[in-house]
Amino acid sequence: MNLKALSDQELLNTYLSGNESAISVLIERHRKRVSEYIYMMVKNRDVADDIFQETFIKVIRVLSEGRYVETGKFLSWVLRIAHNQVIDYFRQNKQQNQVSESDAGYDILNSKKFSDATVEDHIVSNQIESDVRRLIDYLPDEQREVVMMRYYSGLSFKEIAEQTEVSINTALGRMRYALINLRKMIQEKQLILS
Repeated sequence: MNLKALSDQELLNTYLSGNESAISVLIERHRKRVSEYIYMMVKNRDVADDIFQETFIKVIRVLSEGRYVETGKFLSWVLRIAHNQVIDYFRQNKQQNQVSESDAGYDILNSKKFSDATVEDHIVSNQIESDVRRLIDYLPDEQREVVMMRYYSGLSFKEIAEQTEVSINTALGRMRYALINLRKMIQEKQLILS
C-alpha cells in the first residue's frame, strides 16, 4: 500500500489500525509547516526542534488514547497543539527567568520602573501614545483592525478571529505584519518611543 497517496484521515485510520509507519508519513507530510510555525514563534532553531518533537509526542499520545475527534482539519489540530506547546515553553521560561533582589545584585525596588511617574513622564507617555495612534491609521485596513481590537479593545486573538471571521493564524499574521509595518514607519519618521 502506498501510504503517501492516502489522505490525512486515511493515514490516521491506518495508524489506528496498527500500521505504525502511517504516523511517520503524516509527521513528514506536515513537518515543514509545523516546524516553520514553531520557529516563527520562538526564533530559535534548537528550541523549535524540541517543541516540534513535544508536539508530535502529544499528537501520538492523544491518538493512542482515542481522544482525537476527526473534523477534517488534522493540520489545524496539530498547529493548535504546537501553539499550546509554544505558550507552555514561554510560561516555563518566564518562571525560570524571575530574578530575586539578591540574584540581581542591586535593589530592584529602587528602580525608576517602580517609582511614581512625574508630570514629564505623563506628557512623554501621552505624546508616544498619540504618535503611535497616528501611525496605526496608516496601516492597511485588516492590520489596523487587528491592532485596534487587540490593544485598544483588549480582545484575545481567538475573539479577533471570530469577529473578523478568519482563522487565529490569519489574525496572528495580520498582527505580525502590522508590527513590522509600524517598526518601519517609526524608523522612517525617526520617532523615539522611550
